[in-house]
Amino acid sequence: MLDILGVDWSLFAVGAGGGIVLGLAARLGRFCTLGAIEDLHYGGNAARMRMWAVALGMAILATFAAAAAGLLEIDAVAYLGAGTPTLIGAALGGLIFGYGMALAGNCGFGALARLGGGDLRALMIVLVLGVAAYATLSGPLARLRVMLFVTDPPAVPLGLAQRADGLLGLPAEVIGLLAGLVVLAVALLPPRDRPNPAQTAWGMVVGLAIASGFVGSQAVITHGLAAAPLASHSFAAPVGESLLYLMTASGSRPSFAVGSVAGVLAGSLAGCLRRRRFRWEACEDPRELRRQIAGAALMGMGAVLAGGCSVGQGLSAFAALAVTAPVVLLSIWIGAVIGLRQLVLGFRPAD
Repeated sequence: MLDILGVDWSLFAVGAGGGIVLGLAARLGRFCTLGAIEDLHYGGNAARMRMWAVALGMAILATFAAAAAGLLEIDAVAYLGAGTPTLIGAALGGLIFGYGMALAGNCGFGALARLGGGDLRALMIVLVLGVAAYATLSGPLARLRVMLFVTDPPAVPLGLAQRADGLLGLPAEVIGLLAGLVVLAVALLPPRDRPNPAQTAWGMVVGLAIASGFVGSQAVITHGLAAAPLASHSFAAPVGESLLYLMTASGSRPSFAVGSVAGVLAGSLAGCLRRRRFRWEACEDPRELRRQIAGAALMGMGAVLAGGCSVGQGLSAFAALAVTAPVVLLSIWIGAVIGLRQLVLGFRPAD
């Protein structure tokens, strides 16, 4: 593949392959972070939340299995090195992202999946999310963000497995494998609201798609002697990068991130056509559109502060057991619950 496509297009292909799988999972498997939170808190059903946990457990297990097999240099994962947010930045960014996700009605990944099905409201979310993310990443807000919320390059990788290695004396790969098995057990063993076989299968497919991003990128970077970040799927700053590439393709290069975004759109479209559910939709309520635009802007800023979105930190960074991942994931959950409560009940004292 490298000889035919070159490094840049090979990374694009790796990202697109995993993105297609994720797009199919969103449409055919109903894999959705906000949907899982809504089902749990307002539907009284934890099946989709446990499906999400299956994806997380499989992502951790597959990532560290690849590391144990020599297919992945886990210490080189971008989420464990320079440029990671402080824990305060991770928590604050996660809260902002989660609240924005509730207002927008989707995360970046969900908006891309809906756009692939013809939802033009999602197009507005994607555009605003991408611009807001880049304004925070490298635009007017970048210097303030770096000054307040970015750590100096760490002396050791910022990974929970590496930290536990020093305490327990076990290799990081073994700790990661055990962590993945524990998460899978928690997701599958309790009988109440256990995900059905289809949900379990799609959760595992999502986890494998996340791990494939790391493994595929590692193979391209290693054999192509390239200097590129070792990351997996995320849908905030990569959306902005994809918009930028769309406008400047003749003078810029494709990347894993651009391929990932394109793959989700393609996978979602294929899933909709398979189910015969593709249809054009537009927003008829200006108040709803205003709320979604505000939510998309908050998601873009929050994701960059946190170092990733619900997929980027919640799955990809967590797959490498990054220190920031559980902080961001919990903060996104709290922010989303606050936002959903506002939408459903308003800020009223409980009766």
